[in-house]
Amino acid sequence: MEEKLVLQNRLKVARAEKKLSQGDLAEMVSVSRQTISSIETGQFCPSAKLALLICIALDKKFEDIFYFE
Repeated sequence: MEEKLVLQNRLKVARAEKKLSQGDLAEMVSVSRQTISSIETGQFCPSAKLALLICIALDKKFEDIFYFE
């Protein structure tokens, strides 16, 4: 049986390291606070563009925040 890759993230930790609220980060990347919350909880998988904007905003590499499990 083929395993399905699921994109996981360390967004909440990375955001906390920068002392940003969900709302602060959302404003920086032009999305809603609910979108950031949904990404953090794994309910929403961000587009490549949004994922990269988040990485830039948090000054992190993609692989520091997002990974497959």
